[in-house]
Amino acid sequence: MFYQTTYSSPVGRLTLASDGESLTGLWLENQKYFAENFPETWNSNHHLSVFKATKKWLDDYFDGEQPAITELPLAPKGSEFRQAVWRLLQEIPYGQIITYGEIAKKIAAEMGRASMSSQAVGGAVGHNPISIIIPCHRVVGSNGSLTGYAGGLANKIKLLTLETVEMTDLYLPQHSTAR
Repeated sequence: MFYQTTYSSPVGRLTLASDGESLTGLWLENQKYFAENFPETWNSNHHLSVFKATKKWLDDYFDGEQPAITELPLAPKGSEFRQAVWRLLQEIPYGQIITYGEIAKKIAAEMGRASMSSQAVGGAVGHNPISIIIPCHRVVGSNGSLTGYAGGLANKIKLLTLETVEMTDLYLPQHSTAR
């Protein structure tokens, strides 16, 4: 059985999903790939302990604190490759950024391969079902492009600004490449 609730945030209304024990989804309003691969009907339950913990985590985050990802039981659903990418996203320190290419190199090394496609990594990053907490907003193009955020580039900028990321060398792409 799946449950959902909502949370009002500085980047708009967020939808949270759970299997009853773990957080399985967190999407921004109008996010690309919203609730992809989830059942069409969920039960509303605003009192699950995982939702209370997630809302507390989000309150702290939006207050400028740096809550640990490990404070929450996360269970994102995805392929083995996507899971590997999402694990690497969780290692990106608060207030820092990494490129798709850097993640591709790390994934290639983990898999014992000579290389990995940055586009494949971008697809996995874009399909992250637990936005903000699994910090896909901290991934940028190798040339400094603020590219590929399924929650919208304006929200990516708000989140990076909240985390006081140095954005002098970052820029908005002419065309969105959200995956």
